[in-house]
Amino acid sequence: MSNALTAIGGKFRSLFGEQDMTVGKTSSCLWKFAIPMLISNIIQQLYSAADAAIVGNYIGSDALSAVTATGPIVNFFLVFLMAVGAGVTVMVSQYFGAKDNENLGLSVGNAITLMIIMSVVLTAISVPLTSPLLKLLETNEDILGMTHIYLLILFWGTAASGFYNVMSGILRGLGDSVFPLIALLIAVVINIFLDIWLVSSWSAKWGAEAGVAGAAVATVASQLISAIACTVRILHRKQLFSINRATLKLKSVIVRQIVRLGLPTGIQMAVMFLSNIVMQPFIMAMGSSVFAAQGATMRVDGFAVMPCMAFQNAVSTYTGQNIGAGKMDRVKKGGRTTLIMSMAFTLVMVAAILIWGKYLFALFLKVMVEVDGVKVLDKFGKPIVDQVATDALVKMGMGFITIMVPAYIIMAVNMTFNGVMRGAGDSVGTMWISLIINVFLKVPVTLILIFASKTAADGAWPNGNPDMMMWGMVICMCIGVVITLVYYKIGRWKKKSIIRQAVAN
Repeated sequence: MSNALTAIGGKFRSLFGEQDMTVGKTSSCLWKFAIPMLISNIIQQLYSAADAAIVGNYIGSDALSAVTATGPIVNFFLVFLMAVGAGVTVMVSQYFGAKDNENLGLSVGNAITLMIIMSVVLTAISVPLTSPLLKLLETNEDILGMTHIYLLILFWGTAASGFYNVMSGILRGLGDSVFPLIALLIAVVINIFLDIWLVSSWSAKWGAEAGVAGAAVATVASQLISAIACTVRILHRKQLFSINRATLKLKSVIVRQIVRLGLPTGIQMAVMFLSNIVMQPFIMAMGSSVFAAQGATMRVDGFAVMPCMAFQNAVSTYTGQNIGAGKMDRVKKGGRTTLIMSMAFTLVMVAAILIWGKYLFALFLKVMVEVDGVKVLDKFGKPIVDQVATDALVKMGMGFITIMVPAYIIMAVNMTFNGVMRGAGDSVGTMWISLIINVFLKVPVTLILIFASKTAADGAWPNGNPDMMMWGMVICMCIGVVITLVYYKIGRWKKKSIIRQAVAN
């Protein structure tokens, strides 16, 4: 009996502890790590979707547009914190694979210190820039007030989001994808309850802007709780490293490594978000209904790319640990196995969205009946939905998703090999690929398509056909995957490991 309990206890600890991916069957290592990551991505998307759905249902499509408009701006500022997380994840995975606990502790401690410093600096910069940024982006007047209050609260909560990203990144580098899932699940439950309570009560008492503010408060509060949970988890990893004054003190060599590995990833994400910010005025010019449909599409689109993201993170950690252990044969096998898994899951997810996606869109896109700008209420005091206008928005969103189907399949290939190269420490190569796709290709190609569609004979879209946004993405993804495969085949990423460098000395 005692032996059976010991065996069960060992399996339980292995599930909720660090995972050594340098040993064991490749597919088992990847499954064990990727499935919690996939569930985390689904929960995170539901977390975002719940926010949007509650805002859209209780306040209306204008409020959803306001929340959507803040996304690229917030993400652009958070990339600096994400860069620290990306850099330390690679370092943690490689040092963990090499069993170098001294440099492992230094990497974690220095990342925490950098996160504190950067959170303070970014908050001090972003808060005063809230109004100028919204004016620069020509935010529609009818959603300006709601967008401003939502963005301002998220900027004040920068540290909560940043700490969760970094702490969960450290745990993933150690091969622990289960605890971040648990922390996220708790945060989502709290967020949904806070959302319903704050959005409904504040919007009823003080209007739409107050309701949107309630959604932002709920988001920051839930992120803070998940960040605290992950931090406590890391502080209890004393068998691997300890967080003390010595490890928290910034060490120039460690900081340079974090910057070298994380900055290109940060630039890559910043460029992607910046390209979305550049496109935003052109989308707004097509009308608030198009902007709302595009915002809802981003929520549904998140479900389609979840398998790619989960397996990219899995193969990145797997690659980092095995390169740290000097097992290049396992790295190549891991890339092939991940590609098959990612493609299979992506096909299933896309098929599910094509069948049931309209129900997801219906959660977000609610057009309320208004008379002289005032919402019409039913006998229970709830706004009456304009079903015809709502159905038109849902149809538009499903049209966007249908166009994007080829891009989702291509992403499975692109993100798998990007994950291998990033885990190996080659973040510069993946950065340049992203720059080519998002700067030199996506923005100009999409704008050319939009402007060309203005001259369509029927004149249905005087400011451009919204479908061109999606076609621009599909074209650029096709070109981008070719570039990724060529760069991967050249093999420069194999020489980017940090393990050869004596950091601690």
